[in-house]
Amino acid sequence: MSHISKIEVRIDSLDALKLACHRLGFQFNQNQTTYKWFGRWVGDEPLPEGVSEEELGKCHHAIIVPECEYEIGVVKRESHYILLWDSWYRGGLKKKIGKNAGILKQAYSIEKIRAEARKRSYRITEKRTPQGIRLTLTC
Repeated sequence: MSHISKIEVRIDSLDALKLACHRLGFQFNQNQTTYKWFGRWVGDEPLPEGVSEEELGKCHHAIIVPECEYEIGVVKRESHYILLWDSWYRGGLKKKIGKNAGILKQAYSIEKIRAEARKRSYRITEKRTPQGIRLTLTC
């Protein structure tokens, strides 16, 4: 089975994505041009918007998640990147990156905010809460 999904987050900073991967214990593989997935489209779900069947499994970089059979493809689109992954349970990614890749999206957002805050010389504190992570920026 194949269930390729697009992670709904706009990636415009590979540096923030690399830091997010590091934060989560994932490996960002620069210039890896294929990512592991089921290997063939079976057509049981619509393809992600803007992605053709011929593009599946191809990428510009990839994210390796420990203990997962499948990988996440980082695909360049004009000025940003999209993330593609096979959510079929046997690949193991869903368990590691969360529903709709929420864990990866949160980590990327944190790193993106931290980078922007550093540019503006804000002090950043990070605190885990029962609801997630709270960032506080002060001048």
